[in-house]
Amino acid sequence: MNTLALDTATQTGWAMRLGSVLYSGSQSFQHDPKRESPGMRFLRFSQWLREMIKNNDIGVIVYEQPHQRGGASTTVGVGLVALLMATCAELGVEHQSVHTATLKKFATGKGNASKEDMLKAIEARGVKAAYCELIDDNEVDAVALLLYSEAA
Repeated sequence: MNTLALDTATQTGWAMRLGSVLYSGSQSFQHDPKRESPGMRFLRFSQWLREMIKNNDIGVIVYEQPHQRGGASTTVGVGLVALLMATCAELGVEHQSVHTATLKKFATGKGNASKEDMLKAIEARGVKAAYCELIDDNEVDAVALLLYSEAA
């Protein structure tokens, strides 16, 4: 079974290793506010997550613990994690959260590292590859989560 690492948000970063190859990306769950309910992001995330689990023999999901800042970001973060936990329970997939400071300390040695520090730390580990573009900070965090889970 494989591990899927997620930095859950409207723009969700993901990473997984299949065999010896690390795959990663960033998936948008943005809704069109003119034509769709905000709940559409949750439906899209749920469908995408189920497909990722089933198509890639995922047995464990490790995810960055969402911050409770208030407002829309908290609503999205809590909603996505609730769906993640429910989907894992339904499909028999284990899950584990990792606090942001723990992840940053693992990757850079500093619990308050910047996004740029995280990118440099991940690239220094030789992670940049054909299937791992590191196009945004969400993807970088997902790759760091995967490396963290592999080191644990």
